[in-house]
Amino acid sequence: MTQVAHGELDGRRAVVTGGASGIGEACSRALAAAGAHVVIADRDGEGAERVAAAIGGEAWQVDLSDLDALAEVELRADILVNNAGVQTVSPIAEFDPARFRFIVDLMLVSPFLLTRAALPGMYERGWGRIINISSVHGLRASAFKSAYVSAKHGLEGLSKVTALEGGPHGVTSNCINPGYVRTPLVEKQIADQARVHGIPEDEVVERIMLTESAVKRLVEPDEVASLAVWLCGAAAGMVTGSSYSMDGGWSAR
Repeated sequence: MTQVAHGELDGRRAVVTGGASGIGEACSRALAAAGAHVVIADRDGEGAERVAAAIGGEAWQVDLSDLDALAEVELRADILVNNAGVQTVSPIAEFDPARFRFIVDLMLVSPFLLTRAALPGMYERGWGRIINISSVHGLRASAFKSAYVSAKHGLEGLSKVTALEGGPHGVTSNCINPGYVRTPLVEKQIADQARVHGIPEDEVVERIMLTESAVKRLVEPDEVASLAVWLCGAAAGMVTGSSYSMDGGWSAR
């Protein structure tokens, strides 16, 4: 994979949701290093300000679950990274319906609304990159994650439709599908996974999170970010409608 040259994204404006930590922060830093001006969109305003100050970007404190407000947003972005997400681990029979709706709103409807807001400007300029941080759970299912798996499967479909509509206008749309990434979101799952599977917390990573992976380690946020930046570069101009697995071989089974 050819690396994006320093400065290749000069003049490009990127918006990264969930950019205050984890994968989003790594993507924000990598895009800025390639020359983009990065807007860190996050509910955590202080975290967004911290990352923005470190990379010379700007912070956008926003509640992405407020769909009515998001539907009215005018978004100036050459690059949109739909990354924000949450997780709830629970059997379907016990899954709170309100929580299910919240997760789907945040992780599927919100990316739709942001994409909808960004596309007109991308079309006008004849260039755009939509990068959807999906998951191996956009390709495979796991028990006790009905909302997350449903949202990620939906995001895969949205990304492909965006690719088909955006292609004639110079806009590409792709998914990145990591396995378990070393982020606060994954760390918070350990207690829930231990509870629903009836095992000690110190056994969750090996017995649950890495059981399907041929490479027995967590994905690092910087690895995901490197692929996201490559998808923005000139070498990836013909890459669209694709889903890039970064799961240590999980989805090869």
